[in-house]
This record gives sequence, structure tokens and C-alpha cells, in this order.
Amino acid sequence: MGMDADAIEEGRRRWQARYDTARKRDADFTTLSGDPVEPAYGPRPGDSVEGFERIGWPGEYPFTRGLYPTGYRGRTWTIRQFAGFGNAQQTNERYKMILKAGGGGLSVAFDMPTLMGRDSDDPRSLGEVGHCGVAIDSAADMEVLFKDIPLGDVTTSMTISGPAVPVFCMYLVAAERQGVDPAVLNGTLQTDIFKEYIAQKEWLFQPEPHLRLIGDLMEHCAHGIPAYKPLSVSGYHIREAGATAAQELAYTLADGFGYVELGLSRGLDVDTFAPGLSFFFDAHVDFFEEIAKFRAARRIWARWMRDVYGARTEKAQWLRFHTQTAGVSLTAQQPYNNVVRTAVEALAAVLGGTNSLHTNALDETLALPSEQAAEIALRTQQVLMEETGVANVADPLGGSWYIEALTDRIEADAEKIFAQITERGARAVPDGQRPQALGSARAGQTPSIGPITSGILRGIEDGWFTGEIAESAFRYQQALEKGDKRVVGVNCHEGSVTGDLEILRVSHEVEREQVRVLAERKAARDDARVQAALKELLAAARSDRNMIEPMLAAVRAEATLGEICGALRDEWGTYTEPAGF
Repeated sequence: MGMDADAIEEGRRRWQARYDTARKRDADFTTLSGDPVEPAYGPRPGDSVEGFERIGWPGEYPFTRGLYPTGYRGRTWTIRQFAGFGNAQQTNERYKMILKAGGGGLSVAFDMPTLMGRDSDDPRSLGEVGHCGVAIDSAADMEVLFKDIPLGDVTTSMTISGPAVPVFCMYLVAAERQGVDPAVLNGTLQTDIFKEYIAQKEWLFQPEPHLRLIGDLMEHCAHGIPAYKPLSVSGYHIREAGATAAQELAYTLADGFGYVELGLSRGLDVDTFAPGLSFFFDAHVDFFEEIAKFRAARRIWARWMRDVYGARTEKAQWLRFHTQTAGVSLTAQQPYNNVVRTAVEALAAVLGGTNSLHTNALDETLALPSEQAAEIALRTQQVLMEETGVANVADPLGGSWYIEALTDRIEADAEKIFAQITERGARAVPDGQRPQALGSARAGQTPSIGPITSGILRGIEDGWFTGEIAESAFRYQQALEKGDKRVVGVNCHEGSVTGDLEILRVSHEVEREQVRVLAERKAARDDARVQAALKELLAAARSDRNMIEPMLAAVRAEATLGEICGALRDEWGTYTEPAGF
């Protein structure tokens, strides 16, 4: 039996009251022809609708139709372009270009040595410095990265997980040196170590010490940097590794539940720390499936947060997310087709209610974006925002038979995967004991293991996640090779008049200069102060103290990323992924 007409009308009245009192943008909410449009649409008065409680109204639990009663009428999504290359000075110039062109937030891409917690002068960094992102060795580099960009006035996202905590400390010190109170900073740090073991493979230690650091960071931000989100749980890299939409959704939300269990194990109030969690999803090219995925994500998260983890406030039940268009969908063949793919993916993210968005550049399958390609990617979002009318109506596809059926199906598939994860954890951790094969940090404080966390750790330990993703990727590749799935310019419509692109190349001189400057900074600093700070950091690691303050002291002394991460590697050991065949 459907929700009765009276209940639907009562919901409409609640929504209308909230909409009327909410702030709206000063904009023209009409069609291109000048016809007015309503801020949201629902069933006709007097209709009853089967399962309408699962759809609802914008801004109401379970938030299938969005977090706010106004949709984008209140505030549009943040245009956040992911950028970083070469040294901090070069990337600083690109950031200023993005902000001048209308970007609303910055998103930092780091080079591979930084992502692995190594300095630019490390022998293992040779040939990689500045090539897939910006090189950051110390707080001095972070100062240059944001030179003349007031950190109190912009939101900044940093895509880094393994060494996220020391890099964040460098960001805090850069803000201090600008004269900005860290308490007013706003932005997002990725810090999602689970997805590293599952998909991206950029970890430093075994899982438990990483969780220790993440717990310390959650405490620090909850108590002193209330607007900053210390965790962005990332499904993007899981999807790029070959996962299906349902796997991306389920593995990502399960990781989020694991971090909720971590916060609870630290004694944090779920209604206080949960609003500091955000998410990062992939927008792939299957238009309607992606929209349904985003809508299902909000609904699942709200229900679990309320019914499983006891969140009482709306903000603690909200799933706020950033989206990036699918890098894996881009092709080297006929690269200008990538502009079309990116536009379709970006539109899916917007219709799904994303809170911020990055659009990939057409040449990213070949190299880091050129300035022209980066501008086209930015303009793609601006065309969607300014010209198409998609920001005029909240959840404009809500109530579509197809969209609602897809949303229900993806939700059901995700719940089956949650059950598998929980079952694996129950088998692996009888009576609440920690899995022994993972080892542990030599710290007095290790995270308590919750039911989802246990299943995630077990799935990492025995390679279950990577095996499931590999199987999905294999099935897609088979379909591609058979021609069941088609990619224009790759296995169909292959003729082209497109010439070669001029692509951005990072000079090896960048690496030589970065190493030279790093040597000068090391020679000029007070080495005794650095060593004392690193010693104090290790003392904290061996105790139950929160490690953020001693890490900040090391960063202020100009200890490098490699020195901080190297000291912790020596203390905690490294992690070797299980072999799978």
C-alpha cells in the first residue's frame, strides 16, 4: 500500500515551510523561454504513492532527494578543480588562475613521493618529483603553495591518505604563518586509509597505526577546527580500480561506517564528529545509474547513522560528498570526445545532488592538464551552472520510475555487500578479539574493533576486496573486447581527423631545483630542534597521547615529511599486501 495522500500533503507542507524560511540565491528561476519553475516537484495533490517515504521531499530524512529544502536554489555546488604539478610555486600560479577564472575551491594533487611519505631527495623519488602532482617536503613548501591565497577565505581539499596527518600539520603551520587562526579553516582532508588497502595502494604502515593517527586527527579537529572535515571517505579510487557502481557505493559507505566506529571508540559524540565526515565519489558515464547511486548513498547513510550508530541530528545523518568525473572513462584515442564524456558525467553528479565537483580535462589520459584543457574543464561546470537550468529545481528526476527503481536496486545490492562484510568480520574476530595477522602498533592506544571495521580489516587481510574488484574489472574488459560494451573511438567509430595534442610536460629541472632547495632548508634549520621534536613525536607514538601536537611541533621545526614518516615507519613497521592469484 502506498503512502496515503494526507501523509504526502503533510510532508509537502513541512517542506514548504522550511523552503520559505531558507536563504535563496538571487537568481532567475525560470526556463530559457521565461516560464517559472517550482523549486521542487512531487505527487499531485490527492495521490497516494507506493514507497514515497523512501523518496520524500528535499531536505527531509532519508535525504534521498538532497540535504536542503532549497536544493541548488540556496547554494550551488562548489566548483573545485583538482590541480598540482611541479613545485609549489608553479602550482600556486595555477591555483591563482583557477580562482581568477571562477573556481570556488582548491583541491591539491600531490606527487608520488609525497603520497608515499618520502622527500624529494630520497633515492626512491628519482624521476617522480612533481610529475603527477605537486612536491611538498616541508611546511616551507606549503607556505609557497598558498602564497597570496588567504587560507581563511578559501576551502581547500587535499587528496592524500597515507601521510595525510603530517601533511595536514604542514597546512596548519602554513595558516599560522599567514596569521590565520587554524580554528577558522574550512576544507577537507582525504585521510581514507581503508581505500588505500582496497584500491589505491598508497599506505605507509599496517592498518592499526594508520587508524591510530586518524583517530588522533578526528579528536583534534572535533575540539579545535570545527568546520574542517578531517576525513573524506573515497569511493573514487575504488571505482577507478574496476568496481561496479554498487561495489563503489557499498565499499565506500562501509569504510565510512568503520570510521564512525573509530570515532565512537575514542569516546567522541557521534552528533559532534559525524558532520566532519565527507565523501568522494566517482561520476562514471552511465548517466542514470550514477544519479541513482548518489541518491541511494544519502538514503543508506542516513538510515545507518540514525538506526545503527544513534545519530540524532540531521547534520550527523547527512552524507555530504564531492564528485570527480571518471578518469578511467577518458581515452587516449580521439581525446576531444573526453569533453563530451566529462560533461555527461558532471551533469549526472549535479542531478544526483553533489556538494562539490571536479571535472577532468580532456588530456588527462596522456599527461597533467594543460592550461587550455583545465579551462575547458572549468567552463564545463560553469555552463552547467549558468546556462542549463539544472540548478533551479531540487532533485528534478525524483519520482521517475526508472530512477527510483535504479535507486532501490543499488541500495539493495549495497545492503547485500554490507552483510557480507559483517559476516566476514564475525568469522574473523570471535568474541571481539583483534585479528592477529594484522600486527599492531607499539602504541598504548589502539582502536576498538566494531563489527564493520572487523569485516573491513579481514577483507583487507585476505585480499577479498581486491579480488572482488578484479573480478568486476575482468568482466567489463571481456565485454569490451567482445563488443558488448562500446567506447567511441576505441572499439567503434574509430576513424578520426584529430591530430596530436600539445601536452604539459614537467621538466626534470623541477626535481633538481626541489632537491637543491630542500638541501638549503635542511642546512639552515636548527637540527637539534628537529631531532628533539622527532624524539618527542616517537614518545607520543609509544604512549596513549594524541600525536597531533607533537607532530605540529616537528613541522614547526621544519622536520620534513620524509623524516616524520620515516621515524614512524621505523617505529611501526611497514605493510605487505597479501598475494592473490
